[in-house]
Amino acid sequence: RGGGAAAAMGCADAADAAPRGLKQYYLAKIEELEILQKKKMDNLQRLEAQRNELNTKVRMLREEVGLLQEPGSYVGEVVKLMGKKKVLVKVHPEGKYVVDLDKDIDPAKVTPTTRVALRNDSYALHLLLPSKVDPLVSLMKVEKVPDSTYDMIGGLDRQGKENKEGIELPIKH
Repeated sequence: RGGGAAAAMGCADAADAAPRGLKQYYLAKIEELEILQKKKMDNLQRLEAQRNELNTKVRMLREEVGLLQEPGSYVGEVVKLMGKKKVLVKVHPEGKYVVDLDKDIDPAKVTPTTRVALRNDSYALHLLLPSKVDPLVSLMKVEKVPDSTYDMIGGLDRQGKENKEGIELPIKH
């Protein structure tokens, strides 16, 4: 009987060891699944942020397409200011119009010869345009005509004569 008691004790230890082994297995499995769940949640948050960013881009592109599909503005030139909210504008193929200033336009910036954009439907002045002349071209313009003559340029008599014959005489005659 003594051997049976020892065998019974060994079975009890084995019975205790089995739930501990199962418990360790399930705890490890739960920990593994929690890590997997955290990775999936992080991935979900990343994808949601990416979706929101793409939705913002789509919204902006739709707005841009809407603006591109709107009819174009008429381009004109200010002739003169007619009070605080009215402007006389010359639209080249059509004529002159007295138009309203948009609320966003500062009347102080509207001066004669300013290029402007008029709305297609209401002819309201809604945008001040840059001048037609390219800034680089305006820098190359001669502001003051030189008053020097060929006689004032020393040592280049032959070249001066060639310039005169090649450029000035054909223009004058």
